[in-house]
Amino acid sequence: MTRVVAINQTGGPDVLSIEDWDVGEPGPGQVRLRQTAIGLNFIDTYQRSGLYPQNLPFVGGNEGAGEVIAVGEGVTEVKVGDRVCYQGTPGAYADERLMPVQKLVPIPDGVDDQTAAALLLKGLTAYYLLFKTWPVQSGETILWHAAAGGTGLIATQWARALGATVIGTAGSAEKVQKALDHGCHHVIDYSIEDFPALVREFTGGKGVDVVYDGVGKSTFEGSLDCLRPRGLLVSFGNASGPVSVPDLGILARKGSLFVTRPTGTHYFPSREYLLEGAKALFEAVRAGDIKVEIGRTYTLADVAEAHRALEGRETTGSVVLLP
Repeated sequence: MTRVVAINQTGGPDVLSIEDWDVGEPGPGQVRLRQTAIGLNFIDTYQRSGLYPQNLPFVGGNEGAGEVIAVGEGVTEVKVGDRVCYQGTPGAYADERLMPVQKLVPIPDGVDDQTAAALLLKGLTAYYLLFKTWPVQSGETILWHAAAGGTGLIATQWARALGATVIGTAGSAEKVQKALDHGCHHVIDYSIEDFPALVREFTGGKGVDVVYDGVGKSTFEGSLDCLRPRGLLVSFGNASGPVSVPDLGILARKGSLFVTRPTGTHYFPSREYLLEGAKALFEAVRAGDIKVEIGRTYTLADVAEAHRALEGRETTGSVVLLP
């Protein structure tokens, strides 16, 4: 048996239930992992609330790091004792769990487990957004919403290292300063400032090449007003609620704009793509282009408190749960 955080019905943080579940032995292609750190992400709250439906009951969480303690038949990619991390695989809120080996990424020397757990999902999100969804080029200008969040701090540092001019938004004076300290050239407090007007001012009226928007409903239409003609709005999250576009004509009126809603599932369809992205990510960390900031840590037993803090926009950087 192992301790897990189960979700038996969807709802608020109070539905998170500490329980003992049977882990079982790894089957073919699986490993058993003793977890040392677990990353907290907005997708965890979407699954808990029912916005992203899951089969009930399920164990929350999508990212973690730990040590392989048993391997199943046919597993050659890792061995007992290896340190590994993963992302995008529900069931992370647990002391131990089974994992398909194809989802595992070796943790390189010089990277500790907490950093790996805080980095992989957010860092790979930044990777596919910056390198695949819109391959950012030196000299381009981008806008990144929630620039002081876990993904934002990683992505804005990386984008600056690529030679882009980076405009960020954040929701308080403290978060504005945090974003400025982590790669942004300009940061707008969108809780009190008109971000489309300031983006136009910063770009001499031209607008940005691409907007990366993980906030959703409250920023979507304003984001369109920040784009240059034929620019791209990348909507990759729903922190303020889901987005709907009932009138596609708005894209024509605002400059023949493009909109996409990507997910990591389609950018990492196999371990080959996963390892390619992870290699680029860890190389950027080792080169000093990305510095990972863990803003808060919580015990696994305090996961409900961690969810409330994340949804209440009280956190900066990454949040890590410790089993």
